[in-house]
Amino acid sequence: MREAAFVKQNKEKWIAFEKAITENFKISPDQLADYYIQLTNDLSYAQTYYPDSKTLLYLNSLASQAHQKIYRNKKENKNRIISFWKTEFPLFFYAHQKTLLYTFILFGVACCIGILSAINDASFLRLILGDAYVNETLNNIEKGDPTAIYKSGSMAGSFLGITINNIRVAFIAYAFGVITSVGTAYILFSNGVMLGAFMTFFYTEGLLFEASKSVWLHGTIEISVIVIAGCAGLVMGNSILFPKTFSRRVSFMKGAKNGLKIVVSTIPFFIIAGFIEGFITRYSNMPVWLAMTIIFSSLALIIFYYIIYPIILNKNYERKLH
Repeated sequence: MREAAFVKQNKEKWIAFEKAITENFKISPDQLADYYIQLTNDLSYAQTYYPDSKTLLYLNSLASQAHQKIYRNKKENKNRIISFWKTEFPLFFYAHQKTLLYTFILFGVACCIGILSAINDASFLRLILGDAYVNETLNNIEKGDPTAIYKSGSMAGSFLGITINNIRVAFIAYAFGVITSVGTAYILFSNGVMLGAFMTFFYTEGLLFEASKSVWLHGTIEISVIVIAGCAGLVMGNSILFPKTFSRRVSFMKGAKNGLKIVVSTIPFFIIAGFIEGFITRYSNMPVWLAMTIIFSSLALIIFYYIIYPIILNKNYERKLH
């Protein structure tokens, strides 16, 4: 849809909403929140299709004013939180799927470098993974349980510790974007190399399948979401490097906000990954079909929510506009 047609179709709604905010028209907080959700949908659409337009600037300003009015007068409710993950975020994230692709490619290249380095240099494994981890895992292999390291500690304690640590890594990947995309790229690259070396370690011991069956139970979501957090960092970093029509300060503030929205979306998935690692991964003797079901279900969940669902939602929303 052309920008002029988009504006014409929604102009009256925006003006009415703006008057309700600026001129203090009598309107219930719940009704105002409903209008706000409609506005954020329009804003997400404009971010996708008219990224450098005055329309986007106007909608950003209007959404900011609405947010202040709503959350000054109305407590956050469960419906608003649900709507973020159900509608607002997927509509918004559609515009950043290309950045996610670049992030995945960077991480994949780093994994390949880690694999090749570990295969060609035996000392590389100890350099990347550390002597303590390598020695402990070798001892576990001799005992016939190569993934015993995931069985240490209590279930609840492991779940909590793992989840907090994973969220910390995600926020670091995002925060390093403040020193431009190079910072986030470094975090992605180092984690990719580590993953490649880690899997190669089990390959050289002839235990790749057995280890993968356990590690990827939680690793499928964990690694995927670290990549997505890296995408958040690149969004912020790119806003500094490529401000487009905005001033660099305004572009950075916009990029930081968008990146934070992406990294916040990953928190429920890290909780799921932490639960799997804390309560399920330790049962490495589970049937292969069950392990594969969990792994591929986890992968399907990530692909659906971050790739397929935003596309479906945007197409449905565009269809309604027409």
